[in-house]
Amino acid sequence: MAVIDSIKKLTDHRFLNMYQVLGHNDKGHQSNYMVASRAKSIEELQISTGENQAHGVIIYALAGEKHDKVVLIRQYRYPINTFVYEMPAGLVEPGEDYREGAVREMKEETGLTFTPLDVDPMFEQPRYTTVGMTDESCAIVYGYAEGEISDKYQEGSEEIQTILADKEEIIRIMKEERVALNCAYQLMHFLHDEDPFAFLGVKEQ
Repeated sequence: MAVIDSIKKLTDHRFLNMYQVLGHNDKGHQSNYMVASRAKSIEELQISTGENQAHGVIIYALAGEKHDKVVLIRQYRYPINTFVYEMPAGLVEPGEDYREGAVREMKEETGLTFTPLDVDPMFEQPRYTTVGMTDESCAIVYGYAEGEISDKYQEGSEEIQTILADKEEIIRIMKEERVALNCAYQLMHFLHDEDPFAFLGVKEQ
């Protein structure tokens, strides 16, 4: 197992920072690794704390009278300079429970009201997003959304369109559009399963 020799913070931004991590392993290899993190200090890095906490939340929400649609967002992302399809998502605020964060983020991004399901914590446990480059971890919250779509709660920096996609539209999106990986996996479940939430062990409401 590698040994970390030193860590240096390279940036000081509000939402994301870069850290240089120097280390070595028992093969004699010297590492010079760059880590992107939501942490604002070296002390808050998971390298330092050893704790896996939800920095963000991803929302898998069904909508429509028959719950036959998935709430998706089509959002502009600078790293690819174009739009990508995603589940509604966002950062968890300090002191905020990630399920509360899911309700807030759904309202802010789409205008819809989100009601989370009570599920085994195993399904909501924070998971790593891109562990080769960041210690970011996100929880997925499942539930139902209703109401009127609106962009009035979005921040000025956000370019987000809300889509309620049925199976036919999801197939088109998967074939023709750019889709975030975690979103694509959930859409595959939705296309395959008669009850998309059956794997959660809860009955369709």
